[in-house]
Amino acid sequence: MSLLTERTNNDVTVSSTATAPQRPEPTPTTRSKVRAWLGAWWVLIPLAVLVAWALLPGLFTGADPITGVPQEKLSAPSTAHPFGTDHLGRDVYARVVHGTSQTLMTAGLACLIGSVVGSLLGLLAATAGRFADSVAMRFVDVVLAIPAFLIALILVTATEPGPFSLGLGVGISSIAAFARLVRTEVLRVRARDFVQAALMSGGGYFSVLRRHIFPHVIGPILALLAVDLGAAILAISGLGFLGFGSPPPTPEWGLLISEGRQYLTVAWWLTTLPGLVIVAAVMLTATLGRAISKTFRF
Repeated sequence: MSLLTERTNNDVTVSSTATAPQRPEPTPTTRSKVRAWLGAWWVLIPLAVLVAWALLPGLFTGADPITGVPQEKLSAPSTAHPFGTDHLGRDVYARVVHGTSQTLMTAGLACLIGSVVGSLLGLLAATAGRFADSVAMRFVDVVLAIPAFLIALILVTATEPGPFSLGLGVGISSIAAFARLVRTEVLRVRARDFVQAALMSGGGYFSVLRRHIFPHVIGPILALLAVDLGAAILAISGLGFLGFGSPPPTPEWGLLISEGRQYLTVAWWLTTLPGLVIVAAVMLTATLGRAISKTFRF
């Protein structure tokens, strides 16, 4: 019996001889998908700007994010300094723009670790039999029992603070979410008629996964990846605020808010404006995840 049709602890898959006929579900056409993406321009354009900030910060600001002008310290937002200046006379907008690459790089590393390891773990639990399913899900239960931020904090504290340790800690804390999603989606898809037909036709394990299961699972994974990117940005900014990120004077979103809290009563822009950028990035990635979920809905 193929592992794809084996009975698991929590789910009973449908055998090739007892599968009830299923009515095909309507799927969105290519034209409707393109129209939906074009209608989400208000999300795609700001996200493109954030990516451009990370890749080409020099195109958006010519100010030095490290060295400031002491005579201009704590200047309010103006045409010359859209986000004002900090206590050392550094342009806050320039530090936000140049700090985007640091934050997104660390968040991208966290998402890469969480999605790859979690997807492999979920796939193993869904297709490798009862024992593998039980072991994988008990590991997932243990990870879910500990708050994600606490896991990241413990790992960052145990190692040398920096972008790599931040990405590793946040990425490990997101493995459980990807594992549960992939396991659920694979169990759902493998009970469909076309998967059973492929197995009955002599399709191999990897062939069925690649041709019939992965195309139906990739959509939810990408949607969760977009949402997890926003969560990783928020967690990394929080850890940077606590001092576990890149050391000063390296611009990083969480560090900017931490430095500005001492001047909150006299310079509100030091914390408010970088904080709004973080909130906007998290909301945009969450909206992107929802759009991806609708696009790949089967």
